[in-house]
Formats: sequence, structure tokens, C-alpha cells
Amino acid sequence: MIKQWQTLVQTEPLKERIKYSHKILFTGSCFAGEIGNRMQNLRFQTLVNPFGVLYNPASIALSLERIETEIPFSGDELIKAGDIYKSFMHSSEFASTSETDFLNKNNSLLKTASLHFKESRWIVITLGTSWVYREKKSQKIVSNCHKLPSDMFIREAMEADEIDKVLSDIIKRHPDKNWVLTVSPIRHFKEGANGNQLSKARLLLATNALVEKFSNVFYFPAYEIFMDELRDYRFYAEDMIHPSAESTDYIWEKFREFAVDASCESIMSDVTSLIKMKQHRPLFPESKDYREFLDKIAKLEAKIASKRL
Repeated sequence: MIKQWQTLVQTEPLKERIKYSHKILFTGSCFAGEIGNRMQNLRFQTLVNPFGVLYNPASIALSLERIETEIPFSGDELIKAGDIYKSFMHSSEFASTSETDFLNKNNSLLKTASLHFKESRWIVITLGTSWVYREKKSQKIVSNCHKLPSDMFIREAMEADEIDKVLSDIIKRHPDKNWVLTVSPIRHFKEGANGNQLSKARLLLATNALVEKFSNVFYFPAYEIFMDELRDYRFYAEDMIHPSAESTDYIWEKFREFAVDASCESIMSDVTSLIKMKQHRPLFPESKDYREFLDKIAKLEAKIASKRL
């Protein structure tokens, strides 16, 4: 008998599963970005973090409400740090040196996100931490402090029932959508080891309450898979905080088994082959062999397009 060297986390596959005909919105921590971007590369109809990476449940709920209502961003919501315009609802990569440019760009993204949300069958949320930062002046929870002075903010912990409430409100309004909740395995060590564990515990209690409350809410145990099946520092990146590329691959395969319909396998295989073919750099681009290679790429593109219809 072969000895088992892992504690395997059981994941019951969803009854209804993601198909290429479905639209999906991923939002939350950078782990949502990792899985969402993989699905985007495989040509699923996916939108990933339209306001950037979001870590806490309150900011995720606020961003979804903004996407839902499509209320445009205005100049009085912006902050100016030096000559850079930023927003407490966006990550730093959304910043601009022009207020007009910031508003035009991000209101355009908001419209795109709002339409995608309305048409989405699936909303996948990855919760990173239950710690939040509240701006003292406005008393609003921010998504990003943008490295502004710490005395501008109050640091608070959201309790499980608060997390349950802020996410319940948006879920109740959209019973037609399937909601998949995950807790990010990325450790938030600003709070210390014990603070990180308490934070994750509050998130886990809240997600469990939401699954029990709503028939269209499901939990994918990314955190548990990483903590139990991959319980070794070789599965961490160099910072010892984030999962390594190999462990993200592993969890993606688990998510694929959990949530992706079997009908997608053939298309995913073709898209993966196409990506590898397009990475090829020819030594002789003018050769007959390379022209035939390009023809193969075009035929595979057409095959994928016909399958996705």
C-alpha cells in the first residue's frame, strides 16, 4: 500500500458549471487576478478586477455596488498626491496626471464593468483580509491607502457578521447569478502571524454563513488546499507570503475540476496549443515552412471560434 503524504481537501464539483457561453466577473485579492487571468487567457468571457486588486470585503461590496449602479466617478472623489490624481476606490495603476484623463478612463471602464456585471452568470470573489482602513475625514472605508500618511486612517477589523451583511446585500439583489467565494491563501503579515490567522478565521466564518444562507452561493477552498495539500515552504514564492507559480497552477487545476464544465475541455486544449504556437519565434519568417505554420495557426483560430459559438 502506497503511503499518502498529503491531507487531501475534498471539493464537490458544482452541479451547474462555467461554460464558454457564460460571462464571469472576478473581483478581490490578487489571487482572484491569478485565476481570472488564466480564464481570460483561455478565452472565457471574463472581466478581472475592474478597479484593481481589492483585499477586504467592504471594499469589494462597495465596488460591486458602484458597478451595479454605474454612478460615474466625479472630481470631488479624487485625491491629489503631488501631481498624481488617485481614488480611494482604485489601485495605484489607475492613477493619472490629469483629473480629466482619470475620470474619462475610469468612467469608461465603469461602463464596461457595469454591462459585464449585468450579463454575468458568475461572480467570483476572493477575500484577502478582514482588516480595513477608514479615512478619518470622510469616515469611509478605502480600498487603497496609496502610501498616504498613516494618521489619515483608522485601522479596524470587520467581524464575521459585518462581512456577512455587506456581501448579503448585493447577493440578495441578484438571485439570477451564481456567486463563488474563496479566501485567499496569501498571508497578510502586517497584522502579525496571529492577526493574519484571526483575519482569515473571520473571513471563513462569514463565507460559511453566506453559503448556508443562499442556494446560489458556493465556496471553493483555495485557502484550505494551500494550507493542507501544499503545506510546505517550497510552494511559496521568494517572499514567503504569496503562493509560487507551481502552487497557483495546482489550485487552478482544482478550481477547473470544481467549476468548469467538461464541455470546455476541448476548447481549452486548443487555446493552450494556440498560445504555444504563437510563442514560436521563426528563424526564417520568409520560408515556406513558416507560411504553412501561420496557416495552421489561422485554421486553429477558426476552429476555436466555431466551437465557442
